[in-house]
Amino acid sequence: MDAVEADVYLEAPPEDVWDYAMDADATPEWVTVVRGVEDVDQGPLRPGYRMAQRMCLRGFHFTVHWELVEMDAPCYARWEGRGPARSRAVIEDRLWEQDGGTRFAYRNEFHTPLGPLGAVASRALVGGMPHREACASLQRLKRLVEAQAAPLVTARAA
Repeated sequence: MDAVEADVYLEAPPEDVWDYAMDADATPEWVTVVRGVEDVDQGPLRPGYRMAQRMCLRGFHFTVHWELVEMDAPCYARWEGRGPARSRAVIEDRLWEQDGGTRFAYRNEFHTPLGPLGAVASRALVGGMPHREACASLQRLKRLVEAQAAPLVTARAA
């Protein structure tokens, strides 16, 4: 098992960050390795909600099927995913109010296929790439959410 953790501060309220970050259709806009989403459940976000993400990492294209298994909006979401060759992943998103904005903490635990041999091969192929991609994704999320929040802040100040 490998894990990646990253966090970012956003100048927007937790509810706004949550609404954007949890929108399945928005994930290709901010998650750097996501190329598209499909098979997205209809209706509101809830435990049992499912979607599939088409991803690309180092030129390798694959699909991960996600299920939201735990949720406490707008503070916490836990997604469990299944990928190719019985690979598995767990993503936990934690949000909390901090200094008038939001701290967004991301954790991704992933289990490669083929046990210890698969883990060694994965480290050799992707190295520190998952952490770099997580940080890049959170920075992209920050830019997008803060750009959406800026007109609201200006309008409130007027």
